[in-house]
Amino acid sequence: MTAAAVLVTLTACSAGADGSTGTAAGDEPVTLVVWESLEGRKDFIEQAGEAFQEEHPNVTVKYQNVELGDALGQIALDGPAGVGPDVFAGPSNTTGDLVTGGHILAVENPDALTSALVDGAVQSVMYDDIMYGVPVTVDTFALFYNKEFVTEPPTTWEDVKAFAAGFNDANPGKYGFVINPSAYYAAPFAFSAPDNLLFGPDGTDVDTPNTNSPATVAGMEEFAGLREILPVPAADLDAASVDSIFEGGEAALHITGSWNIPVFEDAGLDFGVTTLPAMPGSDEPSGAFVNSRTMYVSAYTEHPTEAQEFAAFLATPEMQELAFEVTGSVPSIDIPVESEATAGLIAQASHSFATPSIPPMTQFWTAMDAAVQNIWNGADVQTELDTATDVISGS
Repeated sequence: MTAAAVLVTLTACSAGADGSTGTAAGDEPVTLVVWESLEGRKDFIEQAGEAFQEEHPNVTVKYQNVELGDALGQIALDGPAGVGPDVFAGPSNTTGDLVTGGHILAVENPDALTSALVDGAVQSVMYDDIMYGVPVTVDTFALFYNKEFVTEPPTTWEDVKAFAAGFNDANPGKYGFVINPSAYYAAPFAFSAPDNLLFGPDGTDVDTPNTNSPATVAGMEEFAGLREILPVPAADLDAASVDSIFEGGEAALHITGSWNIPVFEDAGLDFGVTTLPAMPGSDEPSGAFVNSRTMYVSAYTEHPTEAQEFAAFLATPEMQELAFEVTGSVPSIDIPVESEATAGLIAQASHSFATPSIPPMTQFWTAMDAAVQNIWNGADVQTELDTATDVISGS
């Protein structure tokens, strides 16, 4: 299968008129420090760095482990101190904070990228109509199922509850369904296109967070109903724990993303991936947050030309294919993808909505994570969402 349903072809961004890339900034030795996560991504960056050096013999790429979720806080400390990276990976929803903090440079020659990459991925790295990063994967989540227990995955949340209730009764010590109760994974219940999206239809309306709208309250009441089939406190359902349960063959259904494909494959798990179940009254898969793993060029780099070229290099067809082979990530361009699991995520992406990247997202994650966990533990839905909205709005 290919990603053609949601992606379009990207031409090599750094190629010259003759098709070669060459060494843009002379022959002086340059070392580029690149921050990326460890799981799977280390091997990819190291191999991509070797390939880049073949085209740019004067450039050495040095990998350093900084996890994706830690990049925003770490660049604010290490960048001004002169010990930060030249290029670093971060989730696209941190773009606004990175721009307003003065930590990243705008993309050079963005036209080749903006006309070729997935629209949602491009929009996620735009700030004041300027592109501030190179999206290199499309990240969303979907319904993973263990084929030992599930032949036909459920297509509605009511079906999920019915299946899991029966499974739990028949399989003591195992789980019919597991989920990490957090703002990220609760999004299919809290938000929906086109009228109830986070921060409005474009994700930029700070006055309309939609975090306590009637539709969000109703959706989160549906979410709270999942506790019937997973009667476990939120504190015991952190992402690492539920991932481990599914990886160990102890759960039939799980909500997670592409980052876990190589983990589950290495564990020898026979699993499939399909679109999220539909909400009551709908026959369409629920939407999910979709964002991009983005390569940002640090504003503190002493090698901006080489850093920009390396970031763009990671979005070329050859590097996208390498990333898929090494990490199982969903490519941001149209390349052949012979993976049932990745195909399921691609299908989900067409039903999903871009994660906003404006600065209030920092408050959103903190406030909504607390609200979702409290709701899971039995707190009043309206009260928790009102409290979260006050924090997000600065009230």
